[in-house]
Amino acid sequence: MLIEITIENFAIIESLHLNFYQGMNALTGETGAGKSIIIDAMGLLAGGRGSVEMIRQGADRCRLEGVFEWPTQEAFDHLLVELGLDREEDFLIVQRDMALTGKSICRVNGRVMTLANLRKIGAFLVDIQGQNDHQALLQPDQHLRLVDEFGDAKFTAQLSHYQEEYQNFRKLQKKVMQIKQNEQSYVQRMDMLHFQLDELAQANLQLGEEEALIEERDKLANFQKIVDALAATYQLLTQDGQGTTDQLSQATGQMEGIAALDKEYERMAESLQSAYYLVQEATSDLSRQIDSLEFDGQRLEEVYDRLEVIRQLKRKYGDSIEAVLAYYEQITKEVAEADHSDEQLAALSEALEQKQALVTSLAQTLHEKRQQIAKRLEQGILLELKELYMENTDFQIRFDTQVELGERGMDKVAFYLSTNPGEPLKPLVKVASGGELSRILLALKTVFSENQALTSIVFDEVDTGVSGRVAQAIAQKIATIGRRSQVLCITHLPQVAAFADYQYFIKKEVTDGRTKTTVECLSNEERVHEVARMLAGAEVTKLTVQHAEELLAIAKQEKTS
Repeated sequence: MLIEITIENFAIIESLHLNFYQGMNALTGETGAGKSIIIDAMGLLAGGRGSVEMIRQGADRCRLEGVFEWPTQEAFDHLLVELGLDREEDFLIVQRDMALTGKSICRVNGRVMTLANLRKIGAFLVDIQGQNDHQALLQPDQHLRLVDEFGDAKFTAQLSHYQEEYQNFRKLQKKVMQIKQNEQSYVQRMDMLHFQLDELAQANLQLGEEEALIEERDKLANFQKIVDALAATYQLLTQDGQGTTDQLSQATGQMEGIAALDKEYERMAESLQSAYYLVQEATSDLSRQIDSLEFDGQRLEEVYDRLEVIRQLKRKYGDSIEAVLAYYEQITKEVAEADHSDEQLAALSEALEQKQALVTSLAQTLHEKRQQIAKRLEQGILLELKELYMENTDFQIRFDTQVELGERGMDKVAFYLSTNPGEPLKPLVKVASGGELSRILLALKTVFSENQALTSIVFDEVDTGVSGRVAQAIAQKIATIGRRSQVLCITHLPQVAAFADYQYFIKKEVTDGRTKTTVECLSNEERVHEVARMLAGAEVTKLTVQHAEELLAIAKQEKTS
């Protein structure tokens, strides 16, 4: 249950701190005083979406904080494990900060939490039923969800298991459909890859090949220059009497004649001798090169052609031979895997059939369980409607299983209603009035509250469109729910307010040109005056005060009995 709430700079609320209690808490006051703003704040603490427009004019941020008792459901304990939270603190404290910059921070017991995870926690904390919740009754596609909510823990587990398997089925189905739909483009790609494989296989590229070809090309293209340089060099080294070899031989002889006289002369003689042998070796190499040189124009053309092939392949498949060979390896693997595509499609199709059979079986189990749930829900709602002065009402939940498998199985559910004896049952959306919708919604919530362990249930003017004894019956129902769960009820009906265990008066004040909302928990005497105001309007008379006292006394007696 919600123990206390703190609101700062939210809408027209500057600063507010409220304590709530177990039982039925009624929020009353003039229209526009800010009652729904408090409920909006609770919705945000439960993970609702906020906007910067909610921040009070002139403030740069708003802050909300709610202190709750720990929920007792087993599913909540599983959620704590999932989110890495524990029960070390005495209470569950939820904080929500929103700034004009758009930044929003959620904290649970001081730990920053995503909005999605806060919403998971909030589902166990607050159940807000407002006038717009009538719309769920007017939308047949929401009826199945309402039936499922009445299921027990075992049914909820079965539904979760079905939904998990259904998602797996949909993924497999999508994969098979994609393969079939993309078959033409898939075949075209395979044709292209086979062409590329043939082209690269025929090219038979080798690592280092391009560098070697460039070197060979440069030699062949500069053949005459090479021949001339080799010949000139050979002539300089071997020219009769003037060649470098002869001159080195003579110089070596001269130095050897004096080598014995000085170590330095000996070293110089050895250097000249080494130079002589090196030049002799170079001369022999030159002679061998000159004798072996032969211009091959055809080979030069072949080298040019091969280099062009390499250039074209690099332009198509990579900026180097290494990259081209890597691409070749990649498409070789893809084509090899594609060769098994038919077998893969067949295997996937078979797996899809098996998964569809499993999901259909699970959906059938859900259908059978839902029929049992629907019977219990029908009986419960009829009983509650009888106590809400709709004793002649007939209510049925009808199934249509001629639908495709969906997120919740094979069922389509619709609520049917007849409010007068002898009238045929018709879809609820076509026959229910606003007041009847309020009572049906309240009947649903009364039945659900017996199974669900929500900490707080909020009714936001669900008594709209009713009066008299019906209003009295609605008040009794809300008070009954308040015995099982904490109830916060916004109401304009004095009959409903009289049944509250605690009553809060909400009003607007203008101070220094600014509007702000204040809230006061009323004493017994103050409650009499407020209920009288709700009865009479602007002018409270002695008679309306007596009437208010009588209403409160009757409510007290009814609750006691």
